[in-house]
Amino acid sequence: MRKAVVILGSLAVLAACSGKPASNASGSIAVEATDDACKVSKTEASTGPVTFEVTNKGAKVTEFYLYAEGDRILGEVENIGPGLSRKLIVEVTEPGKLQTACKPGMKGDGIRGDFTVTGDSKKSSDGNALLGDATKSYQRYVSSQADQLGAKTEEFVNAVKAKKVDDAKALFPVARTYWERIEPVAESFGDLDPKIDGREDKIENGQPFTGFHRLEKDLWESGLQADSDKIADQLLADVKEIVAKSKTVELTPVELANGAKELLDEVATGKITGEEDRYSHTDLWDFRANVDGSQAAIAALRPAVEQKDKALASTLDAKFKALDEALEKHRKGDGFKSYKELSQDEVKALAEAVDALGEPVSKVAEVVSAK
Repeated sequence: MRKAVVILGSLAVLAACSGKPASNASGSIAVEATDDACKVSKTEASTGPVTFEVTNKGAKVTEFYLYAEGDRILGEVENIGPGLSRKLIVEVTEPGKLQTACKPGMKGDGIRGDFTVTGDSKKSSDGNALLGDATKSYQRYVSSQADQLGAKTEEFVNAVKAKKVDDAKALFPVARTYWERIEPVAESFGDLDPKIDGREDKIENGQPFTGFHRLEKDLWESGLQADSDKIADQLLADVKEIVAKSKTVELTPVELANGAKELLDEVATGKITGEEDRYSHTDLWDFRANVDGSQAAIAALRPAVEQKDKALASTLDAKFKALDEALEKHRKGDGFKSYKELSQDEVKALAEAVDALGEPVSKVAEVVSAK
């Protein structure tokens, strides 16, 4: 629920991206982000894994993105606090013109710069049976979840339009489960994400408040509004577009690994705080779904991870199990208890389990991209 769209074209490298820092000795590309500049040490790379080392030297929390044509997100790191550094590994499979972007304050289109990739078309899964199987397995997972997202969203929308408030409330977290499981894939398609999943306080200036969370507010707080049917119809249309697009996108092993980490970041920055579903307090449903999606991506990659780093594979198994056990304590019927029912100690225990899992998951992209 974070992205804003910009039409890619012949945008010039911004003046703020001049005065470039030196590349890191490791061969990764150093990015120095401030509140008004985005200094990228190199603006050209070869196809294959590309590593960015992003350091925030500004006063605002920032993000860094690598965009392909049409603002398709190839990779991102978010919530980089002042003075902190984060690594982003992106597998670029085709040569072409891309863009880098720093987003101080985590808003807007970002400070953009051109980035050129040269070389032959190349995929890490080519000639690697384990990685090839991983991408195919996860694509099947995404396809099945997308189908359910479309079906359950239609049920939810129909209940809203029929003014069946109790039915709509029951269907709201169910439909969102399928969205949250494949959120990194859905988010990669630019402006569809904020239209579907934008929170009222996070959408960009001038952008209308629509999608799941607008209807959540109508159902739990303000009552159904005169335009609720219109909002519901648009939600379904946007979700159907996501469903269609998700079936055509070709994911790389690195994208799977990055997506697994992004889902845990979503939990840590939104679900664990109770900010995401602030009207319905169904955050634990979203929490469970994000973990499910992360686990599915890692499960697909696990044979390749185990081949290269057995210790990491074992650690991932143990940390996922610990988080599952911590979360399942809060089951209630077919779903989960309200976020408002959690004590501070229970929230802390969940946060610690997420943090413990996030660290080993963050290593997977580097392991699967290594030759």
